[in-house]
Amino acid sequence: MRYIFFGTPEFAAIVLRRLIQAGLPPVAVIVNPDRPTGRKHVMTAPPVKELVQNLGIKDIAILQPEILDETFKKELQAQKADFFVVAAYAKIIPADVLSLAPQGTIGVHPSLLPELRGASPIQGAILTGAPQTGVTLYRMDERMDHGPILVQERLDNYDPKTAHYPELLRSLAALGGDMAVRLLPEFFAGRATETAQDHARATITKKYKTDDAFIAPEDLSLAESGDAKLAEFIDRKIRALNPEPGVWTNKNGKRTKLLEAKRKEGALHITRLQVEGKKPQDLVG
Repeated sequence: MRYIFFGTPEFAAIVLRRLIQAGLPPVAVIVNPDRPTGRKHVMTAPPVKELVQNLGIKDIAILQPEILDETFKKELQAQKADFFVVAAYAKIIPADVLSLAPQGTIGVHPSLLPELRGASPIQGAILTGAPQTGVTLYRMDERMDHGPILVQERLDNYDPKTAHYPELLRSLAALGGDMAVRLLPEFFAGRATETAQDHARATITKKYKTDDAFIAPEDLSLAESGDAKLAEFIDRKIRALNPEPGVWTNKNGKRTKLLEAKRKEGALHITRLQVEGKKPQDLVG
């Protein structure tokens, strides 16, 4: 069984670690190029590349194409893979690349498809207060999160009232990794069953930007004064959109990050914030 793993961020690294620990390493990983990060713009490898390098597995090739061109496709074909696995690669993979996998491609998506297709399903679950979430492994086609479902599982310990993005991401990635460990041998052997998605039920998420994470000062004031609907709305934003893109408001003329909050008797209480130019601070309340 030879497969190639496409994935870039932490979610993908957790899935891949589970596969490697189970004795199912890929022959190659495809990740985004190193990028400058932080105020000093230090060139930083993506988490999947760091994982492979830290584990010291020399037999896993690391490819970092900027574009998926003809040169890349030749490198891909040279790996002689049976199938591909894609988990949060962060690039759209065109049909002509997917066609290079003789047995097809497995997508690992952190939602209960067809719900929450798209770029931000984990944030989307928190923002919408989804009563349940989980992971879907599906056969990828040329359309976004569209192909038939191979296996789907709900996350048992998910609570929509308390879920925070970083913790939920790690829980879903661990679940997805364990599901992949069970599925890959069955998929390779041709024993995996497929179920078409109910496309009429599909919902779509988007990539959230800085403007999406803004809280108007007047809305924050109303939420803190007891407007229960606004309190719930802002609380969900804080839990879903931190650390990136980062929830913020204008307070006393300065940009202020809203890092943590809690709700009590219908009112919102900001418990941790960071005023522009200062360190994060905890608040009593």
